[in-house]
Amino acid sequence: MTTHDADRVLDAREVDGEPFSPIMDELDALEADETFLLINSFEPEPLYNILKQRGLSYEPTEVESGEWHVLIEHV
Repeated sequence: MTTHDADRVLDAREVDGEPFSPIMDELDALEADETFLLINSFEPEPLYNILKQRGLSYEPTEVESGEWHVLIEHV
């Protein structure tokens, strides 16, 4: 998946400060038929339990060293 294929994209590496709130804002706004691509500098494993609790699926991929893409969508 490229950034152009996702309905919503957030590059957490560009967030000034802690990216948790912007990530949660995107999850809150995610419609049932949309996909959200989170780009991060590390695999965001702590986020996975939150996604499961919200009924969301996720597919993490390390695209290169220091760049992870996590595709998130409703189950």
